[in-house]
Amino acid sequence: MRPQDVIRKKRDGLSLSREEIGFFVGGITSGRIADYQVSALLMAIYLNGMNPEEQQALTEAMLNSGNILDFSDIPKPKADKHSTGGVGDKTSIIIAPLVAACGVCVPMISGRGLGHTGGTLDKLESIPGYRVNLSTNEFKQVLDEVGYAMAGQTAEIAPADKKMYALRDATSTVEAIPLIVASIISKKGAAGLDAMIIDVKVGNGAFMREEARAKDLAHALVSTGNSCGIKTRALLTDMNQPLGRAVGNSLEVEECINILRGEANEAAQPVLELSLELSAHMLLLANVEQTTEAAHRRLAEVLDSGKALECLQSNIAAQGGDPRVCDAPGDFLPLVRETVKVESPRSGFITRVDTTEIGHAIAAIGGGRVRIEDTVDPTVGFTSELKLGDQVRGGDAIGVVYCADETAAAGAARRIQAAYEIGDAPPNQPPKLVKEIINE
Repeated sequence: MRPQDVIRKKRDGLSLSREEIGFFVGGITSGRIADYQVSALLMAIYLNGMNPEEQQALTEAMLNSGNILDFSDIPKPKADKHSTGGVGDKTSIIIAPLVAACGVCVPMISGRGLGHTGGTLDKLESIPGYRVNLSTNEFKQVLDEVGYAMAGQTAEIAPADKKMYALRDATSTVEAIPLIVASIISKKGAAGLDAMIIDVKVGNGAFMREEARAKDLAHALVSTGNSCGIKTRALLTDMNQPLGRAVGNSLEVEECINILRGEANEAAQPVLELSLELSAHMLLLANVEQTTEAAHRRLAEVLDSGKALECLQSNIAAQGGDPRVCDAPGDFLPLVRETVKVESPRSGFITRVDTTEIGHAIAAIGGGRVRIEDTVDPTVGFTSELKLGDQVRGGDAIGVVYCADETAAAGAARRIQAAYEIGDAPPNQPPKLVKEIINE
């Protein structure tokens, strides 16, 4: 079998066999197949798609390209959550301690931000000393001691995905549903999960802007996850405006800590609402609770009692960070005092937010990365008190840009100001945070 034969077959719109897919993924892992050949197959898949059998075979081949972590000696159900990415999407930092405090083991393999989206690992690294590059033994030890651990993908976990992920970005094939599904499920499956909740973002700040396409992705993720033996459910959630108040690594961590401390302001409430909803479904799939109402009651209890905050504090200490950040986030996170106000150019109502542009504006001043090797400045960001449908007067603050570089901050403020459309009347209906729950 030759790589070019597999490429030609998919290029011509034919279905690949399990053996052909296994051959190709094995060649990616071993380095026998060249990057330009991998890129050619990625584009062929992007253009011609894959049927469910091909999808399943690709996912399983990628999953088995490396080690499958074994946490069977930890006597708890194992569950995780994954988001397809957005702006201000910080729920993992809240969900992991919430769910762990309810008795579920949460082995969370997270990613870094790219383009306009933020990454959980980048946010966590704004906590002084926090380590996300854990060995398998360290990861397991933190998991056993704390109830959850958060780390990046290692060379041993789904190595074929690591190579394909980088090439997908370089070849503009990121949005291909079969490749998204195989990437997510192979990484999560390698973490030895019993259950998984997937937050599929839809809207102008998401990779999937159209609801129909986001639904297709959600169904494919649930079907493939279930077929791999992981109980999987997807929630279709809104990304037509930043989630919560904060955008930017340190600011988002501060918002999460304040939420767990019970000190969230009104603008941060959507973050709490979505975190609780996703967490409740994790408890249900993990069989810790049997009804949505019971799951929400248990989550409210660990939140109100401070147990979830204590769990976060324990995790930060176990992964090398300074746990005092949970007592006084403003004293320990790298934040800046220099700010530029984003003013509303006129009076009216916020009718549309170009969420992707806000993400790009913050990334451009150091808050994100264009290439995976770029460094991130944890201090820069944006906070907004206003949401879609809110009334505003000309000259009022839409929000604030945080950045030590005055020129860069002013440029970001101009971009963000232009991202907000102000109309004479409010939109007919504000977007619903959770649009649909998909079980199959």
